[in-house]
Amino acid sequence: MNYDYKVSAAGRVNIIGEHIDYCGGKVFPAALSLTNDVYVKANGTNKINLSWTTTDFKVSLDINELEKYADLKYGNYQAGCALIWKNAGHKLLGCDMLQDCKVPFGSGLSSSAAIEVSTLAALATIAGEKIDKKEIALLAQKAEREYAKVNCGIMDQYASANGLKNHAILLDCKNITHEFVPFNLGDYELVISNCNKPHSLVTSKYNERRSETEEALKILQPVLNVDCLAEISVEKFEENKRLLPEVIAKRAEHVVYECDRVKKSVEAMKSGNIELLGKLLNQSHASLRDEYEVTGKELDVLAEAAQNFDGCLGSRMTGAGFGGCTISIVKKNKVAEFKKVVGEKYAREIGYDCSFYEAEIADGITIEKL
Repeated sequence: MNYDYKVSAAGRVNIIGEHIDYCGGKVFPAALSLTNDVYVKANGTNKINLSWTTTDFKVSLDINELEKYADLKYGNYQAGCALIWKNAGHKLLGCDMLQDCKVPFGSGLSSSAAIEVSTLAALATIAGEKIDKKEIALLAQKAEREYAKVNCGIMDQYASANGLKNHAILLDCKNITHEFVPFNLGDYELVISNCNKPHSLVTSKYNERRSETEEALKILQPVLNVDCLAEISVEKFEENKRLLPEVIAKRAEHVVYECDRVKKSVEAMKSGNIELLGKLLNQSHASLRDEYEVTGKELDVLAEAAQNFDGCLGSRMTGAGFGGCTISIVKKNKVAEFKKVVGEKYAREIGYDCSFYEAEIADGITIEKL
């Protein structure tokens, strides 16, 4: 079948700033060269005909009855995006759409955000609308929250839409503004390792952690007069953490200190202090393991094996946790050895293999006329 456009959006890796986007924090993600590509053409009907390169499954969505597809195994995200797009007052055209996802599913590299953002950008493209990346990111987030029922922050969709080649994004999740920071690791490169443990955000403790941070804010807000946990300084938190129940205090401690680590990481990146960036990655992983408790044995083994490798400056889990990936800063001439040593140690301790991805820091939404 011939298509008119190829519309792509990126998976993302979060360099640092985990589980703070929904607490109003600043996060530091980057878009990856692993993408979801949507081949699309308008078909003049009231149907969106979906197919995939990864499965033989096909589905036809009626654009006047989009509410009824939330339980589809394939096509629910696309239906949610089309419904949100239409409800936002945009022109929705029937179309034929082939989806080709290169972001590994369940990897914590945001395949869902890449699918949502590319689908919305494809719908905008065939309707002849100008691409507003910020709006597309916000609508994609809305689709995930209201249709797929994952109470996510804005980071994944924003990075997927707004990524810039060779730059990380310092994203202010409270004000939805960003700054691009050149991403240059010198003699080092970013290695992404997937622990290959299946995980699902909806069934994991993601929503539970959100409610715990909301409880912490409720207790600290009257005392500290803040809008969100991310506004609390390390010093103020230390003075007042006794007000929080033990578990709630641990969750809030992660958020406050992780926000501080993001600030230090951006400074390290700008000044070329890659060693400091590596140390901050290690601290972030320890906090996610001990204070936020979202890592699990697989991610811990992977991060520890990387941290103990001579030639790795730092490693941590990235994404929501409970499975997914780690990122490590590894000396370029030692990457092959790193994969061998870490891979063997992981297989020995866990009983199955991890995977490694070659990915570059890339642009977010791209559109190609075919």
